[in-house]
Amino acid sequence: MPILESFAAALTGGGVDVVDLTAPLSADTPVIQLPPEFAQTARFELEELSRYDDRGPAWYWNNIRTGEHTGTHLDAPNHWVTGKDGGDVASIPAARLIAPAVVLDFSDRVAAEPDFLLEVQHVREWEEAHGPLPAGGWLLYRTGWDARSDSQERFLNADADGPHTPGVSTDCARWLGEEAPILGLGVETVGTDAGAAHSFDPPFPCHAALMGSGKYGLTQLQNLAQLPPRGAVLVVAPLPIVSGSGSPARVLALVER
Repeated sequence: MPILESFAAALTGGGVDVVDLTAPLSADTPVIQLPPEFAQTARFELEELSRYDDRGPAWYWNNIRTGEHTGTHLDAPNHWVTGKDGGDVASIPAARLIAPAVVLDFSDRVAAEPDFLLEVQHVREWEEAHGPLPAGGWLLYRTGWDARSDSQERFLNADADGPHTPGVSTDCARWLGEEAPILGLGVETVGTDAGAAHSFDPPFPCHAALMGSGKYGLTQLQNLAQLPPRGAVLVVAPLPIVSGSGSPARVLALVER
């Protein structure tokens, strides 16, 4: 049987599960909060145009307003200064939007330490147990943070010192960008960097290393607990916004049952 015909049969016959990794997008979706001297991203808004009424008797539709980096979204290389000459979200080759994925689960560590940072050694230990990272694939970093996505305050987890959310160390960020064979990093938090990354050297090392290496970020993912450590295939569907630095995205995982 041809490969795609076999795949379609597995989808319709239940041999492959489709797991939605996307957070619902609404006015309640948490958004990043920058210091007040910087421009802020917009929360998601719907503006009703008509709803089977005098404004449009047979149809319902809306205008939407949102930031490129609101909700579950993809970061393109040109999002960061290190990748300012890199591609926009519209120029991502379609073939790169479907790729293998592995899941590194550190939710137990994060439960005890919200500022937990992924290190290269953690990745090496995972590889010893599960095999190498997928060339041209995604590293998905599970922290359990999606359980907080119903609250802006709990999701950002900020105090007088700033946000306290898990992320990646400076050395690990550099390694993921420059040496690891992956095409991008996916996380459950509001951004790929740790909450305290503004104080790192360099600041926001994950953004700097990934974008500067022509790689991608995926943020505010959900349901990573439903994926195996390896073997899933990720389908990432951002809007092809010309010159856009990113886009809200529907992210699906295909998992063999």
